[in-house]
Formats: sequence, C-alpha cells, structure tokens
Amino acid sequence: MRRCFFILVSILLAACSPPGVNSSLEFEEAWVRATPPGAMMTAGFGRLINHTDASLEITAYTSPDYGDVSLHQTVIENGVSRMREVPELSIPPGSEIELAPGGYHLMLMVPTQASGPHERVVLHIDEAGGRRFSFEIPVERH
Repeated sequence: MRRCFFILVSILLAACSPPGVNSSLEFEEAWVRATPPGAMMTAGFGRLINHTDASLEITAYTSPDYGDVSLHQTVIENGVSRMREVPELSIPPGSEIELAPGGYHLMLMVPTQASGPHERVVLHIDEAGGRRFSFEIPVERH
C-alpha cells in the first residue's frame, strides 16, 4: 500500500510540471510569425532558458514543418541592418537568450505545408552533447 502511495504521489508531481519545460532547456513565450499563403519563410521568437549548472552549446535546429531552420542575428553595419547566421549558440548556466525581432531569431524556410494562426510548429533543438529538445510552438500574428 505504501509503495502505491509513493507511485501515485510521483505521478501527480510529474503532472504538475509547467508545460513546455524540458529538464535542461525551456523555450518560454515562444511563437512563430504567421505568414500569408505561399510565403517561403517566417521567423520564430521567444526566450531560451538554460536550467542547468553548465553551458548549453546549441548546434542545430530542425523542424518537420520546414525544410530549413537556422538561427540568425540582426546586426547594424555602417548604418544598414543585416542578418547574419549564427552557427552555434552558447547559453551560460542559469541564463537565457532572447529571440526577438531586431536581434536573435529563428529563420524557418521552405514550409512543408501552410500554417496559420492557432496552429503549432514542431521545433527540435540539438545540443553539442547529443541531447535533443523538442517544442511545439504556436503560430501567431504580431
């Protein structure tokens, strides 16, 4: 009987975990910009939060909903705004990186199907140590 009680308590505690939280990486307030039909690219935003006591080295982004996903950063060069691809992103322990218009952002290109508001995009984020984090991100108009 005591064993059943502990199993039940463990299940209930697990069910109380906040949605979208992986044990090491969270993508909080994440969203993908809705696009008109026929658009070949869009952008994704939110906050990547490292819940560990070690740096997370993010090396790749993929999605079954897009043929190509990459991280970019908007920079100003000689007064002109330009996007530069960021091949790797290091998130220090206990820190967060904001992905927002005009800064870091995900570029999602070559959609496999149209997606509009109230739909969700699956995103996989790979870490150098071989871990993969998966998120379902809402499509929104902002």
